[in-house]
Amino acid sequence: MLFLTTTIRIVAVSSLLCATVAIAADPSDARARYQSDRAACMSGESNQDRKTCLREAGAALQEARRGGLDDRQAQYERNLVDRCERLPAEDRQYCIRRMNGEGRVEGSVAGGGIYRELTVTVPAR
Repeated sequence: MLFLTTTIRIVAVSSLLCATVAIAADPSDARARYQSDRAACMSGESNQDRKTCLREAGAALQEARRGGLDDRQAQYERNLVDRCERLPAEDRQYCIRRMNGEGRVEGSVAGGGIYRELTVTVPAR
């Protein structure tokens, strides 16, 4: 049986927002998230200017205290599916596998993009 090796690539450019979504059920969780966001702002890891990052972190803390933020993981999962949804059906499963970490990943948001590559061996038709 003849097999072909197909390399499937996707470049995902993402923006890292300092004020990530947090669960607001426990005020200490919101405060801990704020401290983490603030540290990212101060170290420059947020890819935003410091003033904007600190404002976003403060706004997220305030919204979390009011109970207005969703679960981060649920939002992440929705974004993952939405990102792959626009692809043809035969490519969608590979996209979801790449977004879940299968294959090779290189690059960074700060560097301009994340390169994801999944190599799949498929039978020749």
